[in-house]
Order: sequence, then C-alpha cells, then structure tokens
Amino acid sequence: MIIFKENVLDVDTYLALRKSVKWKRLSREQAQKALDNSLYTVCAYDFDRPIGMGRLVGDGAVICYVQDLVIHPDAQYMGIGGQILNMLIAYTEGLRLEGTEMMLDLMCAKGREQFYERFGFIARPTEQLGPGMIQYLKGEKQ
Repeated sequence: MIIFKENVLDVDTYLALRKSVKWKRLSREQAQKALDNSLYTVCAYDFDRPIGMGRLVGDGAVICYVQDLVIHPDAQYMGIGGQILNMLIAYTEGLRLEGTEMMLDLMCAKGREQFYERFGFIARPTEQLGPGMIQYLKGEKQ
C-alpha cells in the first residue's frame, strides 16, 4: 500500500533516493540545508519503505520550482511520480495569490519531457521562450 507524507522528508531518505537514481552526490550538510529551505516536500512510502519524493523550492508568490522528483527504480512506472507531481502542483496553486499568475518551473532529465508535458509543462525553447540555462558553482569560494 502506497502512502504519501508531506514535509517529513529527512536527510537519510533524501540522500538514499538520490543515490538510487544515480544523481550527483551531496554532502549531508548540503542536503540538510536544501531540505531546511524547501517550501514543501512529499515522500511516498510502500508501507514503511521510502520509494519516492518530490521537493518544491521558490519564493511562493512569483515562482516555484519542482527541484527534485525521484522515484526509486523498483517503483518506477507505477504512477507514483505523477501523484507526487500533482501534489506539488496543487500546493503551488494553493500559494498563488488571487488574480495573479505564478510560474512553476522545472528542469528534467533528457528524455523525460513527455512525462512532464502530460501535466501541462512546456518544453523550452519555444517561439516566445528561450532555452533554460544553468551554471555550476564549484571549487574554492572566492
């Protein structure tokens, strides 16, 4: 039986789920700070075993980002990612001020665009929107 829990994601679960999909390794301190600064998290459990999680970051008024959506490989293609994403979208909609427009953004892994398009996300670039961009900050702080 799959259950979803909000705002209980702990650093061990976060790091283990990231590792299960071979995402970049984070230090415990970095992972804890990321969780502490999240707007909202959802964790999916198969009984007591964590099998997926989603994390939302942002300012809660103009823009939010689906920062992490991870489903353990053993639990992929069972609809869990879609359920978590729907919860993240609903939470963001609940933050939106009456009469305003809010952006909900994400960066997805190559080849996963169709999954997100089913939930109303638009792949960039488009005629009006340029490509997304990224910069990795690493090494010694200056």
